[in-house]
Amino acid sequence: MSFTDQDQNQGPNLGMSGRRPPELKPGTVKKIVIGAVAAVVVIFLGMSSFYTVQEQERAAILTFGKYSGETSAGLHFKWPYPIQQVITVPAELTQRIHIGYRQEGSAAIPVDEEAMMITGDENIVSADAVVQWKISNIHDYLYNIADAEQFLRNAASSSIRSVIGSEKLDYAITDGKTVIQDKVREKLIELQAKYKTGIQIIDIKFQDIEPPSGQVAEAFREVTNAREEKNTKINNAAKYENDRIPKARGEAQALLENAEGQKKSRILNAEGDVAKFNAIFGEYKNNPNVTQSRLVLETLEKILPNAKIFITNSNSDTVNYLPLNELLRSGTGSTATPPATTPPVTEAPQGGDAQ
Repeated sequence: MSFTDQDQNQGPNLGMSGRRPPELKPGTVKKIVIGAVAAVVVIFLGMSSFYTVQEQERAAILTFGKYSGETSAGLHFKWPYPIQQVITVPAELTQRIHIGYRQEGSAAIPVDEEAMMITGDENIVSADAVVQWKISNIHDYLYNIADAEQFLRNAASSSIRSVIGSEKLDYAITDGKTVIQDKVREKLIELQAKYKTGIQIIDIKFQDIEPPSGQVAEAFREVTNAREEKNTKINNAAKYENDRIPKARGEAQALLENAEGQKKSRILNAEGDVAKFNAIFGEYKNNPNVTQSRLVLETLEKILPNAKIFITNSNSDTVNYLPLNELLRSGTGSTATPPATTPPVTEAPQGGDAQ
């Protein structure tokens, strides 16, 4: 064999550098494959052994498919799958469902098959409500009901129909809204406790309880407005009554007290007058003439406080001339000396006339 033939035989086995590539032994390839698989398994186990629970969530731990506990918010460790499995639920979040309508953005789309119901007096009414709820027991929530939202919607609709079906339409659309809310809430709580759903009912609020739209709704609206106007007038009348009655009672009490005061005052004055009269009468019995004259003089002083008194004797038959004007101008007092043509003025004896 020549060197040319040897070069041709070696050509396919040589690289560009003229060297042969290293040959891997079967045991080395097996080790590489096993190492790669082990690395993948380790990474998978590490990723499945740690889990994070958000702030508004709680996690249920399933060990070999059986509920074994729960964890709250944070980073936690578990045995890798399939030993343990984690199911997170929004247990700390307050959720809502709408009965009688669906909320899509800012628009409310009515659902007549949920909203329409019959009252106790066989009238049709439309009721829309919002139910607020949250998860209280994760085990019951996961294992006792298949679809929590649908179950709660059916339970709420059933409770509303049961309560409104026992009330009259007139009461349901006016004064009974708050009472109906409370009754529906109690029934809904009873259903959750009966079926152990793990759902806590926080509240239920009716958006509208009204007759179907059209002439019926307009007629009932007028009835409602009239009732509200009636209640307003009753409240105003009660307010006026509460304002006027205390004042009238106060005025009546003041009049009674004033009359009682006047009564006591007049009684005391009358008693004083009686005592005074009795005292004068006692003196009069002792000396009638003196007491009589004193009473006459005191009376004249009271009725004629500024009068000037002249006393003359009228026993004679002669007409006396008494110049009163000159006497008054002279200002000499209660007695004065008359002119020579006039008889002297003397004090009248007891029983004489006074002018």
